[in-house]
Amino acid sequence: MISAFLIFIGLCLLWVFTLASQDERPETLYTADRSLSPAFNGFALAGEYITVITLFAATGAIALFGYDGLASAVDSVIALGVLLLLARKIRDSGHYTLGGLFSLRASGQGPRTAAAVVTLVITIPLLMVQLRAAGISAALLIGMSSDTAQVACTVLMGGLVACFAAVADLRGTGFVQVVKVPFTLVTLAVVTLLAMHEFSWSPAGLLTAAVEQSAAPDGYLSRGLWAHTVGLGPLNTISDHIIVVLGMAMMPHLILRVAASRSGRAARRATSIAVGLTGALYLLLITTGFAAAAVVGGERIGTVDANGQAAPILLASGVLDHGSTARVVLITVVACVAFLAVLTAVTSVSFAAAVSLTHDVLSRTKRPLTATGEVWAVRVGAVVLCVGGVSLSASVHRYPVEFLVTFSLGVAATCVFPALIYSFFWPGFNRRGLVWSVYGGLALCTVLTFFSPTVSGTEYALWPDMAFDWYPFHTPGLISVPAAFLLGWLGSRRPAEAPRPARQAMDVGGRGTAS
Repeated sequence: MISAFLIFIGLCLLWVFTLASQDERPETLYTADRSLSPAFNGFALAGEYITVITLFAATGAIALFGYDGLASAVDSVIALGVLLLLARKIRDSGHYTLGGLFSLRASGQGPRTAAAVVTLVITIPLLMVQLRAAGISAALLIGMSSDTAQVACTVLMGGLVACFAAVADLRGTGFVQVVKVPFTLVTLAVVTLLAMHEFSWSPAGLLTAAVEQSAAPDGYLSRGLWAHTVGLGPLNTISDHIIVVLGMAMMPHLILRVAASRSGRAARRATSIAVGLTGALYLLLITTGFAAAAVVGGERIGTVDANGQAAPILLASGVLDHGSTARVVLITVVACVAFLAVLTAVTSVSFAAAVSLTHDVLSRTKRPLTATGEVWAVRVGAVVLCVGGVSLSASVHRYPVEFLVTFSLGVAATCVFPALIYSFFWPGFNRRGLVWSVYGGLALCTVLTFFSPTVSGTEYALWPDMAFDWYPFHTPGLISVPAAFLLGWLGSRRPAEAPRPARQAMDVGGRGTAS
């Protein structure tokens, strides 16, 4: 199994280097000259949604927490619907980074710098959590669950992804995304069908077994089983929904992919295709989660990993007889799907962040970069982000840092969504409103997350033995998103400052000159 997995990794990397663009024009690297067809871009956009967090964390959440995990999966599909509503506007704007979109109604370098800051704040936590999840999954696949093995796998997986990021471009990653979608869907379908076979092809029998084998049969199909929602009330649930729906729709790498469409109409068609494919993906993930609970059992899944990330692997090893060749093949295929998910997701996220930093900041200094220099800056930036993500992920491996995913989604929902809505639909939106909305929203997200139950005061918190969690909700969205809209409106409605009179300086002859 390990040999086959390593061969697959080698073939993937060889294919990636074959697809690498040799063109030194930034526009070709960033957007593939906007020549991608709607079908191709739709599959690639759906592939952007297939991450190791999606495959393992979402399935594990459903297997362990039933209804609560199911609700989160549904939110992820709705998020693409939000992106569908804005896809044409994004493409017709002619911009492909947050900096360009932020500058639609706000001139100057300030909005582009704010966009780069927000992009990095969204990206770095995502890289950390995804690489950590990849390391845990890889260690489980090779039968080693110790912390040392997981950290080693995290570093190795990160190194492989950094090689991919060094040659990445939008077209090349798009080809890998397109192949990943049917590969993942077929694998999930096969695992699900094998699980259904265990229950005589009866969906009702599988669901009944999932409830009975769960850790809490009485509450498995009811809201509130997930520890993060217990005792926080319905407002916490609303906040979670806001963050997932708006945050996933506003990810910088998704915006870059949509902006690469041939036209606004093509962008809508591509997003529509992605909605259908993502709906099928999450339907299979939901079924896989229930199948894992039915075949493996919630207690065993929770024993191996408290967050349930081992659920797909344990299911793949449990639906076939031990020692059979088919079982080894199935586990190997699941490992290959996981590697593809890590490879493409981390590369896409780091590539989009590198493009934003280079295009919106580095290329607009007093000594702007040449086209070749900009391309090299993007490639170096992507590798640096990958290496930084690996280092941070390895250093915090023993800590429960899953809350960083919701923090990233919170920043995207709070700092990006209001700014784009105002930029597209309110002519009165200006530079001050943008700055207030973005930086004010970022400060709120940071403060509310730091003082939330995900950081202290609960058993699943980063520091469970400390208690400074005065903010009562799991995510900041209920407060931060409306506040960002309000700050954008207040900043834009505030009267403009009167121009300062030119200072007068006396020259040698006694005449006043403006400085």
